[in-house]
Amino acid sequence: MNVAAPDADDRNWQDWAARWSIRSDTTYLNHGSFGPPALAVRQARHDWLDRLDEQPMDVLVRQREDALRESIARLAGFVRTAADNLVLVENATFAMNTVASSFSLVPGDEVLLTDHEYGAVRRIWDRAARRAGATVRTVELPFPPQDPQQVVEAITSAITDRTKLVVFSHVTSPTALHLPAREICRSCRQRDVAVCIDGPHAVGQLPLELDRLECDFYTASCHKWLSGPLGSGFLYVHPRRQAGMEPLNLSWGRLEPDAPRSWQDEFLWTGTRDFAALAALPPTIDLVESVGVEALGERGHFLASYGADLIDQWSGYPPLADHRRWYGMMVCAELPPGEPLPLRDALWHRYRIEAPIIQFAGRRFVRISCHLYNTRRHVEYLSQALRELVG
Repeated sequence: MNVAAPDADDRNWQDWAARWSIRSDTTYLNHGSFGPPALAVRQARHDWLDRLDEQPMDVLVRQREDALRESIARLAGFVRTAADNLVLVENATFAMNTVASSFSLVPGDEVLLTDHEYGAVRRIWDRAARRAGATVRTVELPFPPQDPQQVVEAITSAITDRTKLVVFSHVTSPTALHLPAREICRSCRQRDVAVCIDGPHAVGQLPLELDRLECDFYTASCHKWLSGPLGSGFLYVHPRRQAGMEPLNLSWGRLEPDAPRSWQDEFLWTGTRDFAALAALPPTIDLVESVGVEALGERGHFLASYGADLIDQWSGYPPLADHRRWYGMMVCAELPPGEPLPLRDALWHRYRIEAPIIQFAGRRFVRISCHLYNTRRHVEYLSQALRELVG
């Protein structure tokens, strides 16, 4: 670990860290679960909510659609696709349910997931398959992986003539690995199999170019690495799939006298709701673009990897994978065997540290997530606390 690198000097990041307000009793190393929004984003959300409460008719009927279309346009530029390919939803779970509701499955079809997939996503596709008389099959990925091509081959070699859809995480939740999304998509396309990418951990952590991925669907939350408000996310649908998409809640789409003219319009009005989180996305993107996705990623990666290295030194476990190839702003370090929940609770109740403890493949890990408000002191404190608890 090169601690002399610019990313290692906390003083270089003080001004950025000051744009967040983290509760004073908390060492927050779990941005990957729920990323606290910056102060400017919180203010933008509050401003919209105040306006909505003061004059709901004016805001909902006359301002809402323009605000949502502005957020869509900004997101489209950020993730490198056309605005017509995106709709705003509450989170990645909502987006994944929308895909599962709209994607056609018939008896005998198969949906392929990996063993690193998020549990809620697995439940969504289990239900969709059960209702259609289809099946869900899980492919085991090499762990820890040595080469991206191993991952591609593990997934594509599991495809059969019954496989209609492959679902995988761009960045895995339990293991924090960056999967080779573009290569997986290319291989699936060659086999005429659709792809849905679960991407909440990628937006803001990785430079995204959705059009180049060539996936059919991409689901994402903006409350993680983009640091948007809770209740902000999006669904990308490739033009070849848009005709079959329907919102989970069918309402006006667009308020009268306007009427929906495209698949996207049906998602603009799905019922009366607080849309402040979605309207606050432009200042969220402004903040990330002002620091730069690559610079943000380098800083977060340095801190998370530094913390994992500290833990590896006293635990005696080797690094799970090459940090530069497989990890970003979120890194897993292996811990001695034991139950995960008591250790997570002890971290909070005894040390006021928020960091998830994860059980995967019969092994126990701590997942370290770092953003601009974190410092080297935070991950050093985590390492010290874990050593006292389990070392």
